[in-house]
Amino acid sequence: QVQLVESGGGLVQAGGSLRLSCAASGLTFSSFDMGWFRRAPGKEREHVGAISWSGGSTYYADSVKGRFTISRDNAKNTVYLQMNSLKPEDTAVYYCEARERGSDVYDYWGRGTQVTVSS
Repeated sequence: QVQLVESGGGLVQAGGSLRLSCAASGLTFSSFDMGWFRRAPGKEREHVGAISWSGGSTYYADSVKGRFTISRDNAKNTVYLQMNSLKPEDTAVYYCEARERGSDVYDYWGRGTQVTVSS
């Protein structure tokens, strides 16, 4: 059974930083691309970014480019989202997701962690 468990969310002031973690189990982690998406009240789901199975390539949404960094540790089955220069509009529930290498679809996601950025 695949499980993705996010952690590291919380309340932070604008301009601050947070590091989210997502621990994966029940899958061959090194064979999966990993991504992060967020959902804010009243807004559509937004794909924040992704990292390839090897860690060799990353993608970021324009809204977070230059502020957020995705990394992974395949030995620990964990993917990270380092968020710097946070803005109130980054407030959302953040979810990690997993896509098997070669697939176009993210088949698994976690339950999310809340990030709140105060102005």
